[in-house]
Parts: sequence; C-alpha cells; structure tokens
Amino acid sequence: MLDKLTAIDEKYKALELRMQEQEVYSDPALYAKLAREQKEIEPVVEAYRNYEKARRDMNEMLELMDDPEFKEMAQEEYELAELEMIKMEEELKLLLLPRDPNDSKNVIIEIRGGAGGEEAALFAHSLYRMYTMYAETKRWKSEIANLNDTEIGGIKEVSFMIEGDGAYSRFKFESGVHRVQRVPETEASGRIHTSTVTVAVLPEMEEVDFEINNTDLQVDTFRASGAGGQHVNKTDSAIRITHLPTGTVVECQDERSQHKNRARAMKILVSRLVEEERRKQSEELAAERKSQVGTGNRNERIRTYNYPQGRVTDHRIGLTLYKLEQILNGDLDEIVDALIIADRAESLKYIEE
Repeated sequence: MLDKLTAIDEKYKALELRMQEQEVYSDPALYAKLAREQKEIEPVVEAYRNYEKARRDMNEMLELMDDPEFKEMAQEEYELAELEMIKMEEELKLLLLPRDPNDSKNVIIEIRGGAGGEEAALFAHSLYRMYTMYAETKRWKSEIANLNDTEIGGIKEVSFMIEGDGAYSRFKFESGVHRVQRVPETEASGRIHTSTVTVAVLPEMEEVDFEINNTDLQVDTFRASGAGGQHVNKTDSAIRITHLPTGTVVECQDERSQHKNRARAMKILVSRLVEEERRKQSEELAAERKSQVGTGNRNERIRTYNYPQGRVTDHRIGLTLYKLEQILNGDLDEIVDALIIADRAESLKYIEE
C-alpha cells in the first residue's frame, strides 16, 4: 500500500511542476485537464502526507523514550500517535478503493408507478419532487425528458435528467422499488394502503460510449400530449426511438424542438443500453459478492416510507429515520452518506478477503 501511495504522491508533484510550465499555462484546455487529474488524487495525497507526518512523530517519540526525563510523556504521545495511525491506515484503504468511473457524470432518473394504481402515481410524483428538491440543494439543474401524468396530479412515469458534477455518485443507490404506506384521502375507513414505485438510475452516456447502427433504430415522431395540457403542442415534435435488437423504447417529448428531443432520446437510449450491458457483466460478480447496499435491480425493494409513523427505512443497511417530511422535501444527505459508507465498507471487506 505504501508503495502505491508514494507513487501517487510523486505523480501529484509531477503534475504540480507540469502545470507551472509556460506551454501548459498558456493552453487552458491542457491546464484544466491536468488540474482535474490533480484534484482527483488530492485527497489521497493529503491523507498520505498526514500519515507520514504521524509516522515521523512516532519515531521522534521512540527516541525520546531513551531519555528518562521525557520517557513518560513520550510514551503517552507515542500511544496516541499509534491510535491515530491505525485510523489513518483505514482512511487510506478507503481512499485507494477503485473509483466508479461514472461517479462524476450527470444522471438520468426514471420513475414509474407500480402496484397501487392512483396512489402509486401520486407517490411517484412525491419521489420526483424529492429528487428535484435535493438537486436544488446541490445547485444542480434538472430537466424533464418525458412525462406521463394523471388527471389528479400523479405520475404514471417520468424520465428526467439531473446535470451537475458528481450527480450520479449521489443518486446511484436509489435504483429499486420504493414502498409507501399511508392512508389515501379517498379511504373512508382509514385503512393503510401499501403502494410501490420503481426507480431506475442511469449515468448519462454519450453515443460514443456504445456503438449503435442506424439500421437498428426505428424513429417515430408524434404530437406531445399531457393530462393537463401543459406539455401539449401543435407539431409532431415528440420522438420515440426503438432499438430493434433489444426492443428498448425511449420517448422524449418535453422539448418543443424535434432535434432536441431526438438528441435527448438518444442519450437516454445509450444510457439504458450501457446500463444493461453493465448489469449483465456484474451478474457474475454479484454471485460472488452480494453487496450490503444491494444490486440496484429494479425489482429489489430498497426503502419504505411510512406516513402514519413519519418513518423512512432503508432495508439494505437497516437505517430508520423519523423525518419523513424533511426527506420528502429533499433532505437526503443522511441517507445517501450512510449508503456510500456502507458500500465502501463492503468493497473494502471484499478486497481484504
């Protein structure tokens, strides 16, 4: 581990020197590329340098132990530094875990009402609102690609994109079945109903990330529509793209421009196809290692929102929070942070095995 850390530290120094060269300084694109590389490894370098300082301090304390006058003080300082180094070693192991290459990408989120009819559609709207409010707290931009809503404000299905640095890293554990337990307003007897909503989270991909032959695509145009008229227009600007080999269908109708709808539909199509390939490849790995955080499969129940108790429970990590209203208003950091920590711990355990 120390050899790897030394190499990363040397790379950081080399990047620092390179960025000071006139040739690089006068090329904004190259400078930005090197700055990104440096920023990526900066947390590791900082932790490693703190670790090395603690190691030097320990060696100094060892030398002081030979002096009777300072022996007791040096012994205490040495033991404290030793505990600190153990913590630092764990932190360094986590920092050296392979990064998900998609973490910095924009994210495409697809929400569909499941079991529960209109109640499921209303909760799908609640989840859409929760995610977009969370994006606002991060100053990320969200845009709808396709929306199929209901007459009373529910959502049968919605596809939308959230643009922002690291968006995928914060949303990627949301894939799966979200269950809601509450008393519907139309329920006279006050019985609690259980409904489900399915969420799929995809990193945004470009066409270069997946080779698609135009002959494999069927592209149809149609007139956009919406239950309340808010998405209606008078031209055939909405786009439906079908990937014939897989039967994958993507619709995009929020933009008024056919060209923009097609471009966005292609991004979503590519993202879905790449994700399907990734899922197939990870099935073998999942057989060996079942992550505590879950596989992200769309049929896996991941979370329950219980309205009568004001409770949210994430079943993958056994986390229960009694702050339902705050969470539905976009206060997701506590859940997201806990999921990231659990995933890192599981990854570390797998590597150590």
